[in-house]
Amino acid sequence: MFEKTAAVMERYEELNRLLSSPEVIADPDKLRVYGQEQAEIEPIVTAYRRYLDLGHELEDARRLRDEESDPDMVAMIEEEIRELQEALEEATDELKRLMIPRDPRDTKNVIVEIRAGAGGEEAALFAADLYRMYTMYAAKKGWKTNLISANETGIGGYKEVVFEVRGQDAYARLKYESGVHRVQRVPVTETSGRIHTSTATVAVLPEAGDEIEIEIDENDLRIDIFRSSGKGGQSVNTTDSAVRITHLPTGIVAQCQNERSQLQNRIRAMEVLRARLYDLEYNARFSERDQERRTQIGTGERSEKIRTYNFPQNRVTDHRIGYSSYQIESVLSGELDEFIEQLSAEEQARMLAQVS
Repeated sequence: MFEKTAAVMERYEELNRLLSSPEVIADPDKLRVYGQEQAEIEPIVTAYRRYLDLGHELEDARRLRDEESDPDMVAMIEEEIRELQEALEEATDELKRLMIPRDPRDTKNVIVEIRAGAGGEEAALFAADLYRMYTMYAAKKGWKTNLISANETGIGGYKEVVFEVRGQDAYARLKYESGVHRVQRVPVTETSGRIHTSTATVAVLPEAGDEIEIEIDENDLRIDIFRSSGKGGQSVNTTDSAVRITHLPTGIVAQCQNERSQLQNRIRAMEVLRARLYDLEYNARFSERDQERRTQIGTGERSEKIRTYNFPQNRVTDHRIGYSSYQIESVLSGELDEFIEQLSAEEQARMLAQVS
């Protein structure tokens, strides 16, 4: 850890020199990039300097204790040493926390895809419950949501719903939601009162970023225009404005039908396509690096069961950390922070152990 910290200190000093050079001062882009990098590592530099200062103070106090012959003075110095040791431990923990590499995707906006799984109409109704849960959670966070496409059933469910969430650290909070969600309850379509188990899959995709260049050749796209269905603007069901884009090399499909014009739908569908291609490329490049996290917190794959919503027991259980809440209606109304905080803490504890 301290080798890495020393390297950060060297880079910080180098950035100081660069930001003072006439060449960089005259270049607004370089000034912005270097300034942002310096601001990101400055907390590490401050924490490391505090760590060094406390270490020097502790050495001085121990030397003074060894040289002192007065018992009362020795007792006072011993108390100071204990306080300095505690402060040094806290500074070390803070430095470890700051040295945890941050996922560069954490600050990004996201596209969330929810699809009904096993369970027919009940699965579609559960998908609608999850959509409502995430939009309510986003509202509590002050984030904006925008429906991109929805394939509705006749009784208020969704076979598939895709929407965008824009807000600070949206991916950092919602990335833990990817996977299979399971519900156990008596469906509204069930006349005998039997409890059914149904599933829905959730995928959380960060918006495409600059760190990975995503090039899309127009010749690799098949674009289909069709008539929108379901709720929407005034033009829905009256014009062929919905757009479906197929990326032929990968077979990835993206569509949008909720904007008012064909052009707007095409722009939004391309955003979804770019996010899916970005996610594909990111996972291909960094799958090895992320492997340990995946074994601890979960892979985030859609085939993995991550959470069960059990209505008869009023219980929601996250299987990755064995944590349960007995406030199912509250959770489905967007009170997700208790789960997200536990998952985040679990991941941070593992990464702290790695840094140590």
